[in-house]
Amino acid sequence: MINNKKINTQFNSAVSNVRKTSELVDCSGASVFIIHNDNIVTEEYWGKHSTAPDFREIQKDTQFHVASVRKSYIGFAVAYAVYERYIDSIDDLIVKYFSPNSMPIFNGTTIRHLLTHTHGLKSINGELHREFSPGINWSYRGVGIDMLSQIVKNTTGKSVAEIVANNVFKPLNFTESGWYGEGNEKLVAVIRKPNDPNWTTSKRTDGTKMNMYVSSRELAKWGVLSS
Repeated sequence: MINNKKINTQFNSAVSNVRKTSELVDCSGASVFIIHNDNIVTEEYWGKHSTAPDFREIQKDTQFHVASVRKSYIGFAVAYAVYERYIDSIDDLIVKYFSPNSMPIFNGTTIRHLLTHTHGLKSINGELHREFSPGINWSYRGVGIDMLSQIVKNTTGKSVAEIVANNVFKPLNFTESGWYGEGNEKLVAVIRKPNDPNWTTSKRTDGTKMNMYVSSRELAKWGVLSS
């Protein structure tokens, strides 16, 4: 795994940009970790885990809430299911992997549509609605990610978190990446508006919820693997 350090000033402008952005948004701290030509060339940390007083400083083992970046890990779990032949193809219709009583609204929707946010499905007050026919448009909706997680579970018998842990985190000795049901001192607090429906906490750690935290250094290494 990439551990060689050749720190240089080549990416100082990137660090400066992140610093300026962190000052403009509601942010308590940040970090920049850059890998270039298989070397760690930039590694900087600043600020604290929260705007509240006496919180821990941002440092190497600090884990940030990665929000939608978790979709890349879910995509890996889908790729695993295809590679191991639990799923025949991402162009399969999703009804193939749900119960025989799947809702008609799923008709014409493939796994590829879910992966690319072209499925046209939207959840409104817990009920599914169709915004557009599959494949004719694009819309960023979380319902597709929920369905992918369920397809992975239905086909492999394993959760997204299990697949990623067993095939990525454990072999590479990643100890700062995962889904967390409880807080700890290494996790950065999520700054959000009161009663914001887009940010909820969950005790589930199976990979289906938006409670994934990753350190900058492990996220950078994951990015190299995924490129």
